[in-house]
Amino acid sequence: MISILIPFKNTEQFLTACLNSIVEQTFENWEVLAVNDHSTDSSRALVNSFALKDSRIKLLDNEGTGIIPALRSAYTIAKGAYITRMDSDDIMKPDRLQNMLHSLEEKGKGHVAVGQVRYFSDRGISDGYSRYEKWLNQLTSTGENYNEIYKECVIPSPCWLVHREDFEACGGFEPNRYPEDYDLTFRFYEKKLKVIPCDEVLHLWRDYDTRTSRTHVHYAQNYFLDIKVHYFLKLDYNPKRPLVIWGAGFKGKKIAKTLLEKNIAFNWLCDNPKKINKEIYGQQMQHFATLEKLKSPQSIITVANKKAQLEITNYLLRLNQKTMQDYFFFC
Repeated sequence: MISILIPFKNTEQFLTACLNSIVEQTFENWEVLAVNDHSTDSSRALVNSFALKDSRIKLLDNEGTGIIPALRSAYTIAKGAYITRMDSDDIMKPDRLQNMLHSLEEKGKGHVAVGQVRYFSDRGISDGYSRYEKWLNQLTSTGENYNEIYKECVIPSPCWLVHREDFEACGGFEPNRYPEDYDLTFRFYEKKLKVIPCDEVLHLWRDYDTRTSRTHVHYAQNYFLDIKVHYFLKLDYNPKRPLVIWGAGFKGKKIAKTLLEKNIAFNWLCDNPKKINKEIYGQQMQHFATLEKLKSPQSIITVANKKAQLEITNYLLRLNQKTMQDYFFFC
């Protein structure tokens, strides 16, 4: 059985399509644990009407407030040998569960099944979301998602499936850290769950102005940066090697401030002539060529411009440096 965990709050206009897409799955041995997070519209009544017609759908009320407590509430009664989650405003493709389960049964434990995604919206998809979709699907097609984990969340929150034992080994929904999907992705990475490549769109991701990831403070940029720094220092940072920050924009400054608070020494590089030799937070900005004078450095790159990123990558390759070992793109 597959346990599908669905937190929901005030999504009555989307819930019918969401639940119908689950009821219509080609694989039928599942349970839905839908958790009402203090909705003020008719969402709870709508889910209850589905639950009355289909015993596989169970309605719960959040014991706390927010997505993480809602997921915990659902997981306490989950019975499935496999765990996944779903967003109440999205739609599953009919063969999503069957496809992912087949992948996991074929590969065994120690893996995470994922699927490609497609955004949809009544008003059209922005260039930013379109680029994210393309980038994410390219990673998923090869299963190399972790290679760019410090850029963005590389596993879509409502489109993964894992063995229950692997999920619990990764800490489940216990950490109280937002964005919770990005945090869980890092824990999959930490526990070395291998991503199974997938070249099929299995999930339709709805975009609209009031979706949680657009409006809630927990999904602001600083929360993403906090998670990146937390896991970089825990998983990939080598304190015996000189640490470098490349870039002095918002992200570079935020990371620098965090490192200073933790008393972690670093070199701060940039390629902007107007900033070189100036001080920020008491740290002198240095020309990027300083990198060549450091012995076996590790670089956090916060430059967002795509052309500049390519130039930096080529420069680092000439220095025989390797991604996810010697340098890490944080944007």
